[in-house]
Amino acid sequence: MKRINKLFKGLILICIPILLQQCTGNERLISEDKDKIIISNGHEIEFVLIKDGFRYGFEKTDGTLLVPAHPVSGLLAGVPENLSQAESTKYIGENNSVYSFEVILENKNIIILRLKLEKETALFELENPDDEAIAMVLRTAGVSPGYGLGDVLTNWWQRLPENKGKFQTEITGFENYDYHSSNGYAARMVSNFAIYPINQFGLINIDPESKIIVNTKDEIIQGSRHTKKISSLYYFFGNPKAIYSNFLKARNENGFPVMKPDYDFYGVGWEAWGALAWNTSEETVKDDIDHYLDLGYPLKWMVIGSGFWPHTDKKFESTTSFGMWDKNKYPNPGNFKQYFNNKGLKFFIGLRIAFIHNGPFTKDGLENDYFLEENGKAKAYNIGFPKSTVYLLDVHNKEAVKWYVNLCDKWQVDGFKEDVYGYGKYSFPDDKIDAVNIALKKKGYQIMIRNSYLTSAGELHRIEDFNYDMNQDRGPVNSLTLAYSGFPLTYMDIVGGLFGGRTFDGEVSNRIKTYLMRNARIASLHPSMSMGKGPWNYKDSLVSEIILESARLHARLHPYIYNNAIKFYQTGYPHTMTPLPIAFPNDINVHQRENYRERGFQWMIGDALMAYPLYGEDYETARTRNVYLPKGKWIDYDTGKEYKGPLLLKDFEIPVEKTPLFVGGTGIVIEEIEGELKGRIYPVADKAQTIFYGKDGETQSVISIENPDWENLEITDLTANSIIVFEKKRFAFQFNFIEGHDYRIN
Repeated sequence: MKRINKLFKGLILICIPILLQQCTGNERLISEDKDKIIISNGHEIEFVLIKDGFRYGFEKTDGTLLVPAHPVSGLLAGVPENLSQAESTKYIGENNSVYSFEVILENKNIIILRLKLEKETALFELENPDDEAIAMVLRTAGVSPGYGLGDVLTNWWQRLPENKGKFQTEITGFENYDYHSSNGYAARMVSNFAIYPINQFGLINIDPESKIIVNTKDEIIQGSRHTKKISSLYYFFGNPKAIYSNFLKARNENGFPVMKPDYDFYGVGWEAWGALAWNTSEETVKDDIDHYLDLGYPLKWMVIGSGFWPHTDKKFESTTSFGMWDKNKYPNPGNFKQYFNNKGLKFFIGLRIAFIHNGPFTKDGLENDYFLEENGKAKAYNIGFPKSTVYLLDVHNKEAVKWYVNLCDKWQVDGFKEDVYGYGKYSFPDDKIDAVNIALKKKGYQIMIRNSYLTSAGELHRIEDFNYDMNQDRGPVNSLTLAYSGFPLTYMDIVGGLFGGRTFDGEVSNRIKTYLMRNARIASLHPSMSMGKGPWNYKDSLVSEIILESARLHARLHPYIYNNAIKFYQTGYPHTMTPLPIAFPNDINVHQRENYRERGFQWMIGDALMAYPLYGEDYETARTRNVYLPKGKWIDYDTGKEYKGPLLLKDFEIPVEKTPLFVGGTGIVIEEIEGELKGRIYPVADKAQTIFYGKDGETQSVISIENPDWENLEITDLTANSIIVFEKKRFAFQFNFIEGHDYRIN
């Protein structure tokens, strides 16, 4: 018995220090004196707060400064145009690893702030204890370079006279105290996420309502314009992969999900609006698509965006005339759709949440309060299309969304091009469409997304309309900005598109022919591309050759691109279009190049391909670009010539005939050639590994390069346990690839 008592006492002596350690552990993570508070995350990040002015910053325990404190104050609140600065700070205490502060403003109002500091994330909450909606923001000193801010940034370069046409991806200089999709120029793909790769942090205040975003050389501000509480203001720390991973987690946890994409939309497509404008019918659509197919275009999807509804009465002229096709233009819609499905094309149509005031399903919506209301009744709107007065679906009403997506089933198609536009004079939340796209995606539809706040509920992130008569610097800047912002499934609009049937310049001049070829080249290197007006109309053999060659390149890369779309879905990292400052953040030479001056529009596609299209407002005369190759071995996709980076290829010749791709990184590319998957291994790395995802987005293959003898190469199918035959083709070692099999190259 004595032995048991001694043992029991011994256990108590051991357990008490452990319990004390657990109880006081969080206390040891914080230190406070009369001027300063330092909170550690227990790893390598510290939150450093000067109480005077709530001046905060973040640094590593080794002294590396990540986020510098503002010299005056780190919190402001009140009236948006006259914010009151923080004056003093009182530490309240810690509860469940959340640290609370009382911040007194210069106007003597109080803001309660809470901080949860984890390994790679800092989450702030700000609350007005007076329970009144006001503006609240956090502020630090400025750093650069920074990237992101979605469509709002791209269109901001057109908004102020002094900025007009000065397109760039770097966000220094941006100021907007009313940041949302309805403010100013069109901005449908909305993200206020910003990343500062050199300083190793990202930042976002997740709020679909109006926000305050400032990014100048002196200060960085994010907050909300009119709210009682900010619940989700995040800092993310680490390398870009860690930052995007935690950004993805925050999106999903806050109800703005990134959903698994399907395969088809990443192939080459066709859009009726670019090919035929309003002149669509079963006959014209069949003739045009069949002409493309006869010429060898590898089309995999098609969109009829408008004009398929009945034309007997204005009340039907909308995508919300669900299941109703014009009987003269589309007499046999079921057979028409099956005609293209039999040819291997997915059939998509346009879709909007706008209901014409006397339309066929409007009465049901009114009776059930499914539309946006003002003063207790459905509000009438006038938007870009339909031209008639419309009601808009209330997407925050779950029953309304359920009703709407069930009506969408009446169209019996494979998916939709979501396309609400022309609403700039109204103030809507940025997530005005998201709930519908999420519900449609859950039903199995494929979606081309044109409106979103942080959500990726579909396959493609379509940039704002981009046509031949616009500043051509905007297209690549728009695409790259979306990629930085969490929307890397970019689609740069229709190749040679003729919106509404507009012609180019009366006759197809040499300038326009050059535009068409350059446009096809850059589009082919995006996650998706589509065809518009048939190249046969231009009566130029070189134009026809380059557009077809670009489409065939994209088709070959279709499985490789989709594999990277799945990786984005899983990790949040922009694998399908990785700007070089994200892929190589510590290489100072990759920054400050994506702009109207340098036009160094380059990006990685996955871990093995680098795109460097010659594109921009100087497309008519430019023949060369300064192309930068980061550290490593690079192989010219067309010629096989090898280069060793870091290296700037000054005035590098890029004729329209050239495929603007280098192979580097892992050197592992999967292509589809004549209907078969081919593994292609380029000799650029002696040790590398990649995971490839098949067409179902689930089946995995691991391909490893393990110190090969490139002169006496051996490729092993590890799944079949056999040495396989390969051949040298187009400067790569090529073999028949089987989805789900693992391979070793040595």
